Amino acid sequence: MLDAPTITLSGINGQLEVHEDRLSIRRKGFLAKATQGFFAGEKTIYFNQITSIKVKQGGLLTNGFIQFSLAGNQEGKRGLLDQTKDENTVMFRKDKNEAVQQIREYIEKRRSSASSTPVSVADELTKFKALLDKNVLTQEEFDIKKRQLLNS
Repeated sequence: MLDAPTITLSGINGQLEVHEDRLSIRRKGFLAKATQGFFAGEKTIYFNQITSIKVKQGGLLTNGFIQFSLAGNQEGKRGLLDQTKDENTVMFRKDKNEAVQQIREYIEKRRSSASSTPVSVADELTKFKALLDKNVLTQEEFDIKKRQLLNS
């Protein structure tokens, strides 16, 4: 059974649900299709996939957005209009600014605590062995990393 969302945001072009380790963007209806092309349904993004979070606060005459960048995506290279049409973006009105800030802080806190979790030497050795097996590392490079890990 999936856990209940910790925080939810009803945006203009979809609903954002924030859980312990992931977020879900749900889209349905005409406005979602008009702003997102034909992406309707649900998309799940795990916090460890997020490389950055971009927020533009809603103003008196303009909507705001929260955008989640993932490794390999091109969000930062596009203009404002394209950013609001991105499938990893939820648009919102000015009255949601505080809720969006709470969402951003919550996710960043969860991401930083997850990234500071110590990795075991065995896990690191397994990772480097896989790189050796794929010929990404040479035997010499693997041996150096192995010595560094075992001596630390």
